[in-house]
Amino acid sequence: MQYSIEGGNFPVAICQLNQGESMYCQRGAMAWMTPGVKMETSTGGGLAKGLARVFSGESIFVNTYTAESAGQSITFASSFAGQILPVDVGKCTIIAQKRAFLAAEPSVSMNVTFTKRLGAGFFGGEGFILQKFSGKGTALLEIDGSIVEKTLAPGEELLIDNGYLAAMEETVAFEIRTVAGIKNVVFGGEGLFLGYLRGPGKVWLQTMPMAVLAHEIASMLPSKG
Repeated sequence: MQYSIEGGNFPVAICQLNQGESMYCQRGAMAWMTPGVKMETSTGGGLAKGLARVFSGESIFVNTYTAESAGQSITFASSFAGQILPVDVGKCTIIAQKRAFLAAEPSVSMNVTFTKRLGAGFFGGEGFILQKFSGKGTALLEIDGSIVEKTLAPGEELLIDNGYLAAMEETVAFEIRTVAGIKNVVFGGEGLFLGYLRGPGKVWLQTMPMAVLAHEIASMLPSKG
């Protein structure tokens, strides 16, 4: 499967499929495709797996698209302004934020995973449930805003504010620590916690978390009464 990503701030992923090649995606992600692509809707591995996806912010059903002849294409569109991040899960298992999944090759397994630390779930803005991508092949993830990629050396740490972590390799450790100083907590505007990422591994940060954007929009709406 070959792909290209186009569209600027409202991106689409255009995937070229040879005969027999497939992609599966979240419900409603397909934007356009050529006539030689067949669609099949399923729970993607049984009812239990479908229900697990619901907890990670996706639908119970997935759509699988298979090329019935050579030279076919299918395009997947992001559901919000941002970027589409392609990741090769054969190199390393990827842990991503809730609702990150856009589309993937059938050899990629998308499962639900949980934050290992209680505080990390409160901190993350997305709760305790995350998405885990493993297997072989390419997964396409939706990122809020623009992508900033960093590679952490063994033991190297990075502090992040709430919601700015989009995805990370499974080798990266994630924990939270409280902000020092009562004045910093009350008046600093950063909340009670900061996240600590510790290498080795890659992390992908996002510049405009949906929760931050929603808060800014809400603050501009006229109040009732």
